[in-house]
Amino acid sequence: MKIAVFVYEYPPKIVGGLGTYAAEITRKFVLLGHDVTVFTMNDDKGSLPTRELLRGIEIHRPIHIDVSDSLPDVIAEDVKKWGRGIQFFSKILIYNYLSASKMVNELVRVEDFKFDLVVAHDWLSVIAGITIQKELGIPLAFHVHSNERGRTLGNGSGVVRSIENRGGQMADMVITVSYAMQDELIQAGFPAEKIRVCYNGVDPKKYNPEQVSEERIKDVRKKYGLTKDDMMVLFVGRLVWVKGVDKLIRAMPQVLQKIPNAKLVVVGLGDMRDYLEGLVRNLHLEDIVKFRFEFIPEEERIAHYAACDVAAYPSLYEPFGIVTLEAMSMEKPVVVGAAGTSGMREIVSISGSDQCGFHINPNDPTDIAWGITSAIEDPEKRIQFGRNGRKRVLELFSWNTAAKSTIDRYSELLGLKKS
Repeated sequence: MKIAVFVYEYPPKIVGGLGTYAAEITRKFVLLGHDVTVFTMNDDKGSLPTRELLRGIEIHRPIHIDVSDSLPDVIAEDVKKWGRGIQFFSKILIYNYLSASKMVNELVRVEDFKFDLVVAHDWLSVIAGITIQKELGIPLAFHVHSNERGRTLGNGSGVVRSIENRGGQMADMVITVSYAMQDELIQAGFPAEKIRVCYNGVDPKKYNPEQVSEERIKDVRKKYGLTKDDMMVLFVGRLVWVKGVDKLIRAMPQVLQKIPNAKLVVVGLGDMRDYLEGLVRNLHLEDIVKFRFEFIPEEERIAHYAACDVAAYPSLYEPFGIVTLEAMSMEKPVVVGAAGTSGMREIVSISGSDQCGFHINPNDPTDIAWGITSAIEDPEKRIQFGRNGRKRVLELFSWNTAAKSTIDRYSELLGLKKS
């Protein structure tokens, strides 16, 4: 199968979970014997190769040109209100049009490339996908990892919502990351008969507690002033409202009532930094909550999972949550938000012999505190929860499983188009 993949972020440019997903899944496609060409964003300086072959994948990165000054005359009032964000919208448009043009006019019509289908990830790339579908007459698979309404807790851009919905109507198949997200897309007006669910994955060989030395674990804990007796609660992710970090911090005084040696380590970047620092001061938790305002590389993230005692992700909206799988693969119990659209509710087993964590109400600090204390107060259960989590990853959530499931859906799509 010859697959053209359009995705906003791809190594070495990784912003969040989408970039991790795209890197892992495309490599697995190649190992399964498929031909993959990726079209992605260049960096802001245009310093990345515009065309290269990496691990069997041909990657194209157009160099951005700034058209933001001309956009106000041709775009909706909605986008005009973005302020500096209009430059981001400009980059997205140019990336889509330049990439689509390169594929159609150069690779296909000049270099005689052949493609069986085009794959577009989220609104950030679906404009290109729709364009190529029309120009070349090949099927379009539209992957929706989240949507604007959920990401912004009901606010956000009407233009982005329209692009998403247009993609849902035009695509030949819509693939999303959880059944919770499937329900949300149907409510948003996506044709139910087009939607398929394929879970994301994690690499259990890479995310393996046996790969991290005791010395490395000590170094991580020492960095935050933690002793060997402290119980480390870990959050890794973007510091934005939808991730619920503020509620997690508010839960810590109640956690301390039962686990007086608990410490919370928060790692990530985002708009909430000033607010969160102020919240910690107001709650007098300076000695309890440790911040690291960085996007840390994968190796270091793995070491942090190894060093923690529980990972907490009280997201208000989380269609999947790869970080949950990462922690589970590292044999750590997980405490996850389970209200609203939550793929984590499907990932984390909360009862029976395979229990690996707890579902909590992310709007309620008391419930978050209950989940954290329940996960770590019994040392034997804590270890068993962690082992169960890794077992669940190995059985259901490896990248091999995710890739095979996704290829099955692509094959289904090609079969439908031929019939």
